[in-house]
Amino acid sequence: MRRNKVLSVCLTFLLTISMLTACGGGNSGSNSKNTGGNKSEATEKNKGNDTTDSAKKKKYAIIFKNTGNPYGEKQMEGYKNAVEELGYEAILKAPDQPTAEAQIQMIEELISQKVDVIAIAANDPDALQPALKKAMNQGIKVLSLDSAVNAASRMVHVNQADPERIGRTLIQGVSEMIGGEGEIAILSATSQATNQNTWIEWMKKELEDSKYSKIKLVKVAYGDDLRDKSVSETEALLKSYPDLKGIIAPTTVGIAAAGKVLTDKGLTGKVQLTGLGLPSEMAEYIVSGVCQWMYLWNPIDVGYLSGYAADALVNGKITGAVGDKLTAGKLGEKEVVKDGEGTQIMLGDPFKFDSSNIAEWKDVY
Repeated sequence: MRRNKVLSVCLTFLLTISMLTACGGGNSGSNSKNTGGNKSEATEKNKGNDTTDSAKKKKYAIIFKNTGNPYGEKQMEGYKNAVEELGYEAILKAPDQPTAEAQIQMIEELISQKVDVIAIAANDPDALQPALKKAMNQGIKVLSLDSAVNAASRMVHVNQADPERIGRTLIQGVSEMIGGEGEIAILSATSQATNQNTWIEWMKKELEDSKYSKIKLVKVAYGDDLRDKSVSETEALLKSYPDLKGIIAPTTVGIAAAGKVLTDKGLTGKVQLTGLGLPSEMAEYIVSGVCQWMYLWNPIDVGYLSGYAADALVNGKITGAVGDKLTAGKLGEKEVVKDGEGTQIMLGDPFKFDSSNIAEWKDVY
């Protein structure tokens, strides 16, 4: 009896072990399958989340020259519009003062933030090179807009208009205003501003034409894109050159400052003014006749095009090489073309604002 009981216990134990083993094996297989399945689903889900998160986290930064510049604010607005249209995050930065040192500090901050791209309107073409090359070495795409950095410091530059046509057009404009004769001066931004300097070089080339033989460029002054300094530089020009007939200010800050000085001093019609200005700031001077006409492009579109160019670089649609093409949202297809030792994407031609159209544009920007 005892033997039978022991045998029964052993058989029960073996049966239990067998069942547990079977269940364990089944569970093991099931768990393995489920784990694998769950893992796979989780991985795919995470991949999806990673992709979504990654897309959401893509940061497209822009650095303008300085704060308090309406033109720069419009450019950043256009950049932000494009980046948000693409579904990414726009980071807008501008230093208090228009210096390379301040921009370098911001570039370093953006590198630490691991942004995907930096678009910059440079205060100096060469001084930013070490910081921008550091950014590119860490996989950050770099482009310049409006005011270029040198070719080694960027992948591509977004240019607002053909520099030659801007420079030549400004001389043709002031020549017409002063009747092709007299002293003229240029009131520029900073002495290191790449775009202004390029336009000034083309102005000087245009002046070499014999038809301008009676026009004399007496000075290139720099208001540093600061209103107060632009005002004082305009006053200094008027004092130093009492026979001055015309001022060309290829900067929105400078031309508005000069417009106010000429207005305050009652020099309407005596000293002509033209250049590149914002319609909203220049409307009163165009209506009053202080500035018969001036030129510009749409700075919102410059920023907008830069946003799409930044995205094309980040997503590998372009590398910045000559012949690369991108579709820039509402602006349509654009092509990368040669620009000295580098490359650029051109927005378009300068646009003339005068009494016939300023009312239409003054509320736009």
